[in-house]
Amino acid sequence: MPRWMPQAKERLRDAAIELSAERGYENVTVTDITERAGLTRRTYSRYFTDKRDAFFAGMEQLAAAVGAAAVEADESLGPWDAAVVALRTVGDQLVQFVPTAELRRQVIRTSPELQECERTKAALVAGSLAEALRGRGAPAPLAGVLAEVGVIAFHAAFDRWLDDPEGAAYAERFDAVVAELTQALDS
Repeated sequence: MPRWMPQAKERLRDAAIELSAERGYENVTVTDITERAGLTRRTYSRYFTDKRDAFFAGMEQLAAAVGAAAVEADESLGPWDAAVVALRTVGDQLVQFVPTAELRRQVIRTSPELQECERTKAALVAGSLAEALRGRGAPAPLAGVLAEVGVIAFHAAFDRWLDDPEGAAYAERFDAVVAELTQALDS
């Protein structure tokens, strides 16, 4: 077997998701994943720490990207608007790189272990966003609330996009969620 396999990380991630969809997450081993991907356990260990990690690869980059986008948002924007711009921008970029997102969502919905991990990873995104908002001058408690609400809106828009990826773009879905949220809070 060659020492370097093209797109090994993506192949391992896709194999983990596909096998878990077929057999159930709890019934899949790292060995199963590596065999499906045509790679070794050693290669798996280069990219992922455990079986769950294949489902959440890149979440640290997502958190950093959201925080950076909030920092880079127009200085005249208030904290909520900066959060909205950051989450819309990063979400719109993210949907271009999620070929197995619907299958991944289905597997996560059937696994309490993966649901817990997803909440933990979402907290990383919210933490990064809150830190960026504090850096823009928002008081810490407000920054935390806005970041949490923003991440919830981000996930709601992503779910709507997954329900109909051929329909409206992610950014439009996100804007609709934010508008609904704003209207509900103004009532």
